[in-house]
Amino acid sequence: MNSQSGPKVLVRKRDGRVIAGVCAGLADYFGTDVTLVRVITVALALFTGGAGFLAYLVGWAIIPEEGPKTPVDGSTAARARDSSLR
Repeated sequence: MNSQSGPKVLVRKRDGRVIAGVCAGLADYFGTDVTLVRVITVALALFTGGAGFLAYLVGWAIIPEEGPKTPVDGSTAARARDSSLR
């Protein structure tokens, strides 16, 4: 779930993704089970003649991917570079 204290942000999750992380991101955003979101997505794709599949593709295109878990600052990168030169 969104563990941030700020506002909730819809992002495609890196953890728990199967294809692009759209369903995992939606489940995290709405605070529900990812399996339920996946079942609803498949049902929409089957019963609407592919509109659910199209909605998934649109979500893949417009929902930003989750950023890196641990940001690397300049000093960390410099130390890694210096240690690799030795």
